[in-house]
Amino acid sequence: MNTPSALAYVPFVSVHNMMKLVHHIGIERLLVEMAAEIEADFRRWPDFDKTPRVASHSDVGVIELMPTSDGETYGFKYVNGHPSNMKKGLQTVTAFGLLADVATGYPVLLSEMTILTALRTAATSAMAALFLAPKGATTMALIGNGAQAEFQALGFKAICGISAVRLYDIDPAATAKCMKNLAASGLNLTACSSPEEAILGAQIITTVTADKQYATILTDNMVGSGVHINGVGGDCPGKTELHRDILLRSSIFVEYPPQTRVEGEIQQLAADHPVTELCR
Repeated sequence: MNTPSALAYVPFVSVHNMMKLVHHIGIERLLVEMAAEIEADFRRWPDFDKTPRVASHSDVGVIELMPTSDGETYGFKYVNGHPSNMKKGLQTVTAFGLLADVATGYPVLLSEMTILTALRTAATSAMAALFLAPKGATTMALIGNGAQAEFQALGFKAICGISAVRLYDIDPAATAKCMKNLAASGLNLTACSSPEEAILGAQIITTVTADKQYATILTDNMVGSGVHINGVGGDCPGKTELHRDILLRSSIFVEYPPQTRVEGEIQQLAADHPVTELCR
């Protein structure tokens, strides 16, 4: 009698089941609990074997692998980013991940990570803002109103207590869709006609745009002192959202400098420009 392979029993979390889990727990509670887990991992940051994500870039997008291990478990995420997919009726981002036992090398979990990536990104942003944003902040500007914007708004509401969101996108239809999807969130929503209008009165500015170019979404004269900027969109070489002068007068916090210096906003700065890791 043949013994079934252990691989036959690897749990798989599909998109359908992930959505059932989100609805069962509730998205705001899930974001709060994810943020707590992410914070706990940052507090043991030295335990992780880290490397900048392995990226394959093309003219139309990027495909990336993100591996890590804490000595007991090993995991990786596969993710793409193809902004032009929206014109084809396809998702900009798709992802899946695998978790394995280091002691045996056997996989123990295979999961969709498209939805999970959206949740994790928002939870990490809000978790960082909990420590870095002005205390008592109530208003956030949200520039770039694609799918991730909705998760960001809900994350900042649940974790940081944001009650008002001012939205802007170069595509008014994106703003309208975001407003519609957040209508029942309890947030005070304002659609704006320019980035300048969106940031009025905002203590937090979240930029989550998708164009792969050295873009300037926020210029230096737009942003006053004491504002927390959550720059999400600058996630590959040649992709930025903030004018360099904003960075030069700011305290900069990043997740992992070896990656951020080539893919984040600080690729605009000298290689030795001081930054602080979130884990500190």
